[in-house]
Amino acid sequence: MIPLLKQFPGIAGSLSYISLADLPTPVQHLKGLERELNRRDVFIKRDDLSGALYGGNKIRKLEFVLAKAISEGAVRVITSGAAGSNHCLAVAMYAAQCGLKADLMLFAQEKSKAVAENLLADYYCGATIHHDKTYEEHLGSTRSIIEYYTEKDGRAPFIIPPGGSSVEGVVGYVNAAFELRDQISSGEFSCPERIFVALGTMGTAAGLALGIKAAGLPCSLAAVRVVPSYVADRKKFFTLLDDTNRLLHDADSSFPICQIDESDFFIEDGYLGAGYGIVTKEAQKGIELMSRVDSIKLDGVYTGKVFAAFLDSVSDERNGGSSLFWNTKNSRALPQEAMKIDYHRLPGELHGYFQ
Repeated sequence: MIPLLKQFPGIAGSLSYISLADLPTPVQHLKGLERELNRRDVFIKRDDLSGALYGGNKIRKLEFVLAKAISEGAVRVITSGAAGSNHCLAVAMYAAQCGLKADLMLFAQEKSKAVAENLLADYYCGATIHHDKTYEEHLGSTRSIIEYYTEKDGRAPFIIPPGGSSVEGVVGYVNAAFELRDQISSGEFSCPERIFVALGTMGTAAGLALGIKAAGLPCSLAAVRVVPSYVADRKKFFTLLDDTNRLLHDADSSFPICQIDESDFFIEDGYLGAGYGIVTKEAQKGIELMSRVDSIKLDGVYTGKVFAAFLDSVSDERNGGSSLFWNTKNSRALPQEAMKIDYHRLPGELHGYFQ
């Protein structure tokens, strides 16, 4: 049983849960980086290894989100994201494993090899893919598809928000903080003073901030912005955190109502660069360094920017104590059979990503 449900049995009795992830994910020294910087106690949390099918931060969320869909009798889930969305691919993979149909509502983004590979994997997993050129068209298409399936299936499809960042999804990262507490308690590593993670759809960061406080860990969370402020801001963040806190407290009254202050959590705004999905020089430098010294792959959209902030912090001699980089990028190989698919089998509006 995962730590959160073991400690708070009322939550186990109130929230649906399905085991999808390989937990706990390991924590390890970044030995190469420590040698490079002449520092000690620099750690990484390997959520890139969170699932056998597909890793990254989405799997912890889907353990609660897909469980809720199944408990409500859903036959189909619908979610959305950019064309190369890692979240959408995770939904496609794990919904299929759970016997659920998946529709992916995608909107255009800059084409790249990674986007094309994710699209092939989406198709390989049996997801139905929809694509719009603009975000406005995407919103209209999503409404139409929901109406269509409600009539066709005789019931409304289960809607998974972008990034899986519903209150149920956030619970997955509350548990991650309790998992971290147990790893510290068992002597695997020392408690970090600072933890760095991406701030995108906010579910991962909100869950960690709440979980760290509830678990009594004396560390601060730096949420590094990778999306514009209209997508993620402090007000939305704390609404999501407080709603999750209330859900857990109502499920088990021994789960505390937590007060998060400035020393517990802060948003690092200085690493977004020109915008979402646009790789910065600092991120690229960090990606190359991590690959060279510790043979760990990062990406330019999320983890590269977080690592740039992490690197600046641990390089600063004024910052003593240990630091933890929470790696939310998948490092599992995509199915090789998927990569062999002729892209012409995909919807025509997607062909441009391969040309």
